[in-house]
Amino acid sequence: MNRRSFHRYGTILLGNVVALTLTVPGVGYLLDPLRRKSKQGESQRLAKLSELTVGKPEAFAVIDERQDAWVKYPREPVGSVWLVRQPEGMKPEVVAFAAECPHLGCAVNLDAEGKSFLCPCHTSRFDFAGKPENSVPPRGMDTLDVEVTSGDDPEVRVRFQRFRTQEKEKTPLA
Repeated sequence: MNRRSFHRYGTILLGNVVALTLTVPGVGYLLDPLRRKSKQGESQRLAKLSELTVGKPEAFAVIDERQDAWVKYPREPVGSVWLVRQPEGMKPEVVAFAAECPHLGCAVNLDAEGKSFLCPCHTSRFDFAGKPENSVPPRGMDTLDVEVTSGDDPEVRVRFQRFRTQEKEKTPLA
């Protein structure tokens, strides 16, 4: 092997080693979001059971960290939930509703008298069980999974998620 061939093959070999060295972390960076575990299914503490009044809906903001592929956002409000404590002996003890109207996703509030839920966008109205009181919404208010911890001062934990609007069936968003 002469000097020219040695340099040519040495340069090719060195270039391949450098390319391989840069490729391995690059591929790991690109595949990182696929390997990361989702926070889907985690519930969050919203209130203590003693803070809720039977039959009176109360709104709670859901504050969480979000992550979008490689970008991690700080803790911020991501939605809100209505909690309604049920009378003694009823199961479940607390019912949670997403505070978004299933019609077009507007924020659902209490009406002026405080006797039902009202969406101000298109006058969708719901009772405190989440059932529609008029024909505007395609379905009732979306219920969320609730867990009431045991102990001296039980906590109300809710798994927050969003659902598709304008559909008859309750379909979670990805």
